[in-house]
Amino acid sequence: MAKAVLKKKKWTLSFDSSLKGAVIREAKKKGVYPVTLLEEMVREKLNPYGHTDVKDSVAHVRSLRKKSKEVSAKAFLNEIIKWQKLKS
Repeated sequence: MAKAVLKKKKWTLSFDSSLKGAVIREAKKKGVYPVTLLEEMVREKLNPYGHTDVKDSVAHVRSLRKKSKEVSAKAFLNEIIKWQKLKS
């Protein structure tokens, strides 16, 4: 039996040209294609607790910390410890 050939869908996104320029500059800094950078960013945002999908862990923790400014550092660390215990 022949294997079924999957068709890869092509689609484009339209967004602000200044944002597009920023994405292209950041991709050049990292040495990756812009689409790869966008895929990494989307994976990190849609799966915030998936440790395997996070490329830059320091930036990820900083973004999480910014979201919870009203929580003290000690409470934030306790929340992480609880979450780690639940995962194991």
